[in-house]
Amino acid sequence: MPIASLGEFEQLVLLAILQLEDEGFALSILRELDRRAGRRVSRGALYKTLERLEEKRYVEWEVEETTPGRGGHPRRRFTVTRAGVAALQTTRDALFRFWKGLEGVLGEPKP
Repeated sequence: MPIASLGEFEQLVLLAILQLEDEGFALSILRELDRRAGRRVSRGALYKTLERLEEKRYVEWEVEETTPGRGGHPRRRFTVTRAGVAALQTTRDALFRFWKGLEGVLGEPKP
């Protein structure tokens, strides 16, 4: 199965889930996107992107048991699949090839 291209926001969502490890819940992903990328995102936009990534088989999710504080609402924990990691690696490698040689124009990347 060929690796589909990833948009910028899809990359950020996958990277946020990987950074969060076992805490890849929607609210945590939203916070991570804001904290690391300075991106304020609506829940609707995030869920639409997660659905698209699931269709591509780049993420999967499992339902966590609910707690009394959640009013009976279960949470979905998202994880990045092997295919999702491969898509990120392919995208990263392509971007590095484009960046190579442009350091004089664009400067060094900021850590």
